[in-house]
Amino acid sequence: MISVVLDASALLAMLLREPGGESVKALLVRSCMTTVNIAEVAGYYAKQGVAEGDLRIVLDPLPIERVDFDEGLAFAAGMLIPMTRRAGLSLGDRACLALARRLGLPAVTADRSWQNIADAVGVTVERVR
Repeated sequence: MISVVLDASALLAMLLREPGGESVKALLVRSCMTTVNIAEVAGYYAKQGVAEGDLRIVLDPLPIERVDFDEGLAFAAGMLIPMTRRAGLSLGDRACLALARRLGLPAVTADRSWQNIADAVGVTVERVR
């Protein structure tokens, strides 16, 4: 059963073996993530020169439920801009928060600035480090 929504920063912490990565690993079987956040992870590796096929070999087996970024999430993420502008959140950050709010689940991130906007957006934020 899905119980958390992962941000790209959380998944990258695990993949890059950064602090907090082990706690993310323990959450994988009960996590979901938007396709926008998958795009952010793919973008990170693309900048490092990793080929798509090689990245799929790493990401595809992970037991993360992928959630398509639909029109409802697009509007919800867009409507978060006034509440998140001060924290400098990206579209991917807001996509994660919008999904967490839709599902009523905590958002898991490695980004410290989310603690400052959690109450305003009505989402519980769990930091991995």
